[in-house]
Amino acid sequence: MTGSPARPLSREDLAFLLYEWLDVESLTARSRFAEHSRETFDAVMDLSEDLAMSLFAPHNKASDANEPHMLPDGTVEMIPEVKKALDAFSEAGLIAGTFDGELGGMQLPVVVARAAMAWFQAANISTAGYPFLTIANANLLAAHGSPAQVDTFVQPMLAGRWFGTMCLSEPQAGSSLADVTTKAVKDDGGEPGRYRITGTKMWISGGDHELTENIVHLVLAKVPGAPAGVKGISLFIVPKHVPDGGVRTAAERGGEAALGGRNDVTLVGLNHKMGNRGTTNTLLAFGDGTHPVDGKAGAVGYLVGEENKGLACMFHMMNEARIGVGFGAISLGYAGYQASLEYARTRTQGRRPGEKDPATPPVALVEHADVRRMLLAQKAYAEGALALGLYCSKLVDEETTADDDAARARITLLLDVLTPIAKSWPSQWCLHANSLAIQVHGGYGYTRDYDVEQYYRDNRLNPIHEGTHGIQGLDLLGRKMIMQGGAGLVLLAQTIEATAERAREAGGAAAGHAEQLSAAVRRLTEVTGTLWAGDGAEDTAQVALANSSVYLEAAGHVVIAWMWLEQLLATGGKDGAFYEGKRAAARYFYRYELPRTGPQFDLLASRDRTTVDLDPAWL
Repeated sequence: MTGSPARPLSREDLAFLLYEWLDVESLTARSRFAEHSRETFDAVMDLSEDLAMSLFAPHNKASDANEPHMLPDGTVEMIPEVKKALDAFSEAGLIAGTFDGELGGMQLPVVVARAAMAWFQAANISTAGYPFLTIANANLLAAHGSPAQVDTFVQPMLAGRWFGTMCLSEPQAGSSLADVTTKAVKDDGGEPGRYRITGTKMWISGGDHELTENIVHLVLAKVPGAPAGVKGISLFIVPKHVPDGGVRTAAERGGEAALGGRNDVTLVGLNHKMGNRGTTNTLLAFGDGTHPVDGKAGAVGYLVGEENKGLACMFHMMNEARIGVGFGAISLGYAGYQASLEYARTRTQGRRPGEKDPATPPVALVEHADVRRMLLAQKAYAEGALALGLYCSKLVDEETTADDDAARARITLLLDVLTPIAKSWPSQWCLHANSLAIQVHGGYGYTRDYDVEQYYRDNRLNPIHEGTHGIQGLDLLGRKMIMQGGAGLVLLAQTIEATAERAREAGGAAAGHAEQLSAAVRRLTEVTGTLWAGDGAEDTAQVALANSSVYLEAAGHVVIAWMWLEQLLATGGKDGAFYEGKRAAARYFYRYELPRTGPQFDLLASRDRTTVDLDPAWL
């Protein structure tokens, strides 16, 4: 037996989460989604599953074994199946799915689009990376670009003719955006808002390829005289090919944007990673003179918004990408779970405890309690994380269509608090699920004959993508939980407690879990206060944030426990193996996982200085 015949996701679980729990059909009462129904939502899911399994999954291992490579002429070559799959994705209109109708979009709810994209991420995370980045890029420009920029750059991306990227990191700066050195100087002889960009960007996924006519790079840079640090960052559109006639509306240009000459954007090299091998990851040089435009130095770029306000615009894409990265981790964790479950049900090995007769036929792996423990853990991680990802996605829909500013502000605040958790918790624990999937397979799990070793390698990038665990921990504890005087933490606690109160009213196991969850939320609130209370020392923030990654993990476990209580309530008194499985996973999380937070909260409450006082020489 090789490979894994199992579906990487469960339609039954997606239907349960979307309809029985989140009631996404209720979104159709809002004017933005009024043209939709459960039938249209299911049609999108059917289409996505079919395309993912027929065109994305078949070349997942091939693109991993035959990663893109750079040819002597500076172009990138990859296996042809990648383009075939992406062309079908674009032709199906899925890139434009959530966009406004006036842009050619379907105005799908984000929660449905995320569920649909999960099929592609589970089937082939590398190939799915290209439209993933393009959608986020187009969303940013649709929100912050000028009408001319939308017509010139967004429309071709929604049609799949052009793809998009985000260019933040630099070789010398890594994740420290305050230290970017890429420069932007006004092109006085050009059109308004046109600049010349010089600098180098690193780790750019999808940064170069021949899959589409053009690549739209969103680049962070600094103009002369800009304030130091992140307050001096501006955002620019720097396309691989300059649009013919410049940036103009469709009416002004008389139709779709066409390509002009090659911009001074050069592929310096490809990075070769342990996973996500099918997605080009690049080092790009902007304005190095390889492809000069108009005989001037620098790549042509177009300012998005205002000078020195670029990071605020970029966070529109980064926050979307953070939830999307969480979904990538979820999808791979889920796929590994499904594969190892299939293997455990069909692979026979050993006998039950107490069966001493060697003539007794061996039993399936799933008959062993420790194997069931590993499978149940994977189920708890993957399905719990999927619930959080879909919950956050529905918040995005509710935020977009809120009736009043107060309701919108409340949703935005809750989403702000949950975003670093929605990114980092799946990246940590669904990766652990992949590790357990390998363990279930035993020695076979380490071989390339089975999919689980690739799932692990592909997923290992997600704890780094869009901000490491350390960055997300600093964001959660250093900003999100204390902003507006701690309003985000208060709102999170209130929202979770509302679920706990419903569980108490339901009685039974749910009531017991509710008490455990309420105690954990109280502890989270108390510890947050303790960390920031300080003792008058100048290094209060340093001590408070020294263990912010531990805080992130503990807070994440509390939030996932909440997601499991929500799912438990949604099962009601329904019968069947599916619902019993949900109840078992909820029970597992409250017995095995939530108790992990006790020692973590104890450590945090002690304001431990071990890492603060550590002399690097001691290492």
